[in-house]
Amino acid sequence: MTVLNPSRIRIYDVATAAGVSIATASKALNDTGRMTGETRERVKRVAAEMGFRPNAMARALLSQRSFTVGLLTNDTYGRFTLPLMAGVSEALVDQGVSVFLCTVEDDPALAKVHVDAMLDKQVDGIIASGKRIDGRLPVDLSNLPIPVVYAFSSGPDDAVTLVSDDAQGSREAVRWLVGLGRRRVAHVTGPESFASVRERAEAYRAVVGGDGEVLYGDWSEAWGREAVDRLWSGPGAVSDAVFCGNDQIARGVVDALRERGLRVPDDVSVVGFDNWEIVAAATRPPLTTVDMNLKQLGREAGRLILALAGGQIVEPGIRKLPCQLVVRQSCGGIAPR
Repeated sequence: MTVLNPSRIRIYDVATAAGVSIATASKALNDTGRMTGETRERVKRVAAEMGFRPNAMARALLSQRSFTVGLLTNDTYGRFTLPLMAGVSEALVDQGVSVFLCTVEDDPALAKVHVDAMLDKQVDGIIASGKRIDGRLPVDLSNLPIPVVYAFSSGPDDAVTLVSDDAQGSREAVRWLVGLGRRRVAHVTGPESFASVRERAEAYRAVVGGDGEVLYGDWSEAWGREAVDRLWSGPGAVSDAVFCGNDQIARGVVDALRERGLRVPDDVSVVGFDNWEIVAAATRPPLTTVDMNLKQLGREAGRLILALAGGQIVEPGIRKLPCQLVVRQSCGGIAPR
């Protein structure tokens, strides 16, 4: 028997092997036309067994789609965009759709060049992502002839926008600390100008009470160390737990506590936010932290952009996806099963 090269298998070969016409094979693979369910499934099964791959250009011409999606971001460091893109790719790969990534920094002219390039390539839609949930890209995407989904970025009121549920993640973290018997939980976080910072602080206070201590600073280990100096140098009882606005701050807090001779988690529990593996896993002890589930957020963004590109109606508005507490050794307690 002659073994065909999968890259050279034509729809003619699939039709012959399945015992149908080329037209029927094409309709079966594209879920169009009228035929029995058994025939449609037989054609698909034969195509899968032969390793048939539809020609992307032919599919595009037939459906007036390019089977590519643009991912536009100003997160040039990739802290948030890379896990998000991994999720987008997972959602699209089984549909034969590729992702076209463009980073724009905060340059409006560069952003316009990339958007024009995406339109020239006739992408089926654009996913706009950024460095913060209340920040916008330096380009207006509201009047494009293709659908746009905003993920971890601010969009217009009538847009489809996906963000992590900061308040839910914060409540889960602080409740975990309280459940461990911690009674003096401080919150050390980033700049108050960030919407995520305000949401996390409000959720923290909702659990510990309105007099909970919040220290605002920047997103750095240095600020974490400075915050410990402030907390342990001020009047009143010292904290027995610190909930941090990101993992870098938390690592600085852990280091500063160790320098003071305090044991983590025996004397003080520490919890971060982000679940940035290169920081959380390298902290000693390894850091308990809140995962924003950016990969899942990317998968949902990919699913929605496909739905919009396919002509489906998607209700506009902000959709908040839940975070997940990842329990390691820095807070004490046993991880929930």
